[in-house]
Amino acid sequence: MIPINEQQNTSRQPLPSITGGVGGGSLFSTFFRIGLFTIGGGYAMIPLIEAKVVDEKKWLTREELMDLMAVAQSCPGVFAINISIFIGYKLQGNKGALMSALGCAMPSFLIILAIALFFQQFKDNEWVARAFRGIRPCVVALIAAPTFKMAQTAQIGWTNVWIPVLSAFLIWLFGVSPIYVILAAAVGGWAYGKVKDL
Repeated sequence: MIPINEQQNTSRQPLPSITGGVGGGSLFSTFFRIGLFTIGGGYAMIPLIEAKVVDEKKWLTREELMDLMAVAQSCPGVFAINISIFIGYKLQGNKGALMSALGCAMPSFLIILAIALFFQQFKDNEWVARAFRGIRPCVVALIAAPTFKMAQTAQIGWTNVWIPVLSAFLIWLFGVSPIYVILAAAVGGWAYGKVKDL
């Protein structure tokens, strides 16, 4: 039988770190590089986040990233900043949240500042207009590709595909506020979990 004081000592041993030595500087630089190519909004950065955070650095699993994206989408604010904050917080707490949010926002701030300073010089430039016309279909692909991948990760099949389809129709055709759709989905998921546990 182990003495009480030895039991107390064993219970106080620190848990192994799950972050793999992730530092604030690493989070900042990673999200800075991601932020440089966030053309088309926060959803266009999903494949970049997945490639860096999940595939390359192994900081999170795809399932963990899906959970964080669901929370980020449900919270008020810009998705890009929300997801960077949640990922940083999961890896390094408050410091990680701050560094990843700064890294994500800094490229946009610098680019917009540069555009504001020199906008008059190239706003009517035909080459710039053509470049943006070429970027548009690329942005659609950047948003569409992770949508299908997320559907696979979330295990959306023929039995539950009606949920996102119905949600899209309610918002698009009938003008239902996304807030009500989110609340209904949360209540429905909670009720389903309760019934399934019975």
